Amino acid sequence: MSRATEAAKAALASIDLSGYDAEQSRLMDERCILVDEQDRALGAADKKTCHLMENINKGLLHRAFSAFVFRPSDGKLLLQQRATEKITFPDMWTNTCCSHPLDDFEEEKVEKDQLGVKVAASRKLEHELGIPPSQTPVDQFQYLTKIHYLAPSSGMWGEHEVDYILFLTADVDVTPNLNEIRDFKYVAKDELQAMFDDPANSFTPWFKLIARDFLFGWWDELLKRKNDKGHVVAKRLDGLVDGSKVVKMD
Repeated sequence: MSRATEAAKAALASIDLSGYDAEQSRLMDERCILVDEQDRALGAADKKTCHLMENINKGLLHRAFSAFVFRPSDGKLLLQQRATEKITFPDMWTNTCCSHPLDDFEEEKVEKDQLGVKVAASRKLEHELGIPPSQTPVDQFQYLTKIHYLAPSSGMWGEHEVDYILFLTADVDVTPNLNEIRDFKYVAKDELQAMFDDPANSFTPWFKLIARDFLFGWWDELLKRKNDKGHVVAKRLDGLVDGSKVVKMD
């Protein structure tokens, strides 16, 4: 039995959330999908259980996604800055949307063609950024790969995820949920690099890992593969990456 499986069976969550933002505390009751190191589903546990370092250090691992939304006309990436109210990684800049498919929704547990994580991405883009689902059709997300990483946040909290990386090219209308994000902006590649170089900015660990190893190369390919209108199209990256295995990140 793997450490992740053992931790999944032994997971306990007895931490009092009364000192945190009420809405963010409520969301901690949502149930994530527990997985092993090969992304095989094991069951479910609430977000609080999944994000406690006490459980993460025993190997508890859950499924997640990181969505990157690019503007078709100029290929700029939409970033968000997480709200101060967030329990994990508050106030940090990150990719467009990072969250979890939930065991609470049958469709989000579907693994074929990564449907579950794509449905979850569309749902959370609406929840966090107010983007209408009609602007984020599930069949337009391009899956690239999935990464396994572990990152402490602060004190008792952290992340330990198998994280599916999804690209989407779409013109979207953003109406931010201020309990989720405090700021957002579009950036070109050089503008994002300048943000990374500025010590005044802080970034989520998964975003830094994805940027370090994958993002800029894939972004180059996106810009190279424009359609006849000169627009970037995420679906043109199909086949660029072998996404069949989990990539372990250090």
